[in-house]
Amino acid sequence: MKSAEFDYIKPASIDHALQILVQHGDDARIMAGGQTLLATLNMRLSEPAIIVDITGIPSLRGIRTVDDTLHIGALVTHTEIEESALIRQHAPMLSRAAPHIAHRAIRNAGTWGGSIAYADPAAEWPACLLALGGTVVAHGPRGERRIHADDFFVDLYTTSLAADEILVRCEIPAATNQQWSGFSELARRHGDYAIVGLAASAERSQDRLARVRLALMGVAATPFRARKTEARLEGQILDDSAIATAVNCLREEIDPFPDLTNSAAAKRQMAATLLARLLQSART
Repeated sequence: MKSAEFDYIKPASIDHALQILVQHGDDARIMAGGQTLLATLNMRLSEPAIIVDITGIPSLRGIRTVDDTLHIGALVTHTEIEESALIRQHAPMLSRAAPHIAHRAIRNAGTWGGSIAYADPAAEWPACLLALGGTVVAHGPRGERRIHADDFFVDLYTTSLAADEILVRCEIPAATNQQWSGFSELARRHGDYAIVGLAASAERSQDRLARVRLALMGVAATPFRARKTEARLEGQILDDSAIATAVNCLREEIDPFPDLTNSAAAKRQMAATLLARLLQSART
């Protein structure tokens, strides 16, 4: 199929892009890497009157640290994250997750901000942002607005980003020496969307876990925080008994969406297996 006709504008500044969004409202769509948007256009799942290509805005690029926070610009590509020394040092979970995203050609073009804004519940970056307790920074006519990841993902492909706002960057607390993080997913083939995935982070102190965050992919309409299971792990020594208790708690807590090839029961088992594996790895 081919997309419906649309106008195309490539603004050179955030202010110009915001002017277009204010002028055209719901008829305008932001395009960053285009790896998702172009597919939806060609399938006519989306038919905007105007495409606003933000790839010409330099301020949306770059990975840097500010004090104890890692800043990732909206236009940073998946490959840039995969290859970044700053990411490996300050957010190693992202380094582990990046190779799971599609294939090299897509990682070269697809962007961090595009993935977060599209909010696919089976995608890697939304779950990682949630697990790491990150913050989305949006820019609109009223200036910048900061949205914690816990409040950003609202429903299926729906976020709290306003129609006249642009996601400009995300901020993630830099990893400390005490922080542990893990990422794993199960897919039919490498590069496919995850059937189920899990991003996890915690602080380790004398074999005990604190500030546990578990974000699951592919089980709900949004990336899903398993708060009951987090609470079971909080303050616990990570022995076999604690891991078994957490795995059983996760089985009871989630009610996964089935898909064309996997039942809810199968996804529940996969999620439990991923949690057991990651918690075992946290003991080493």
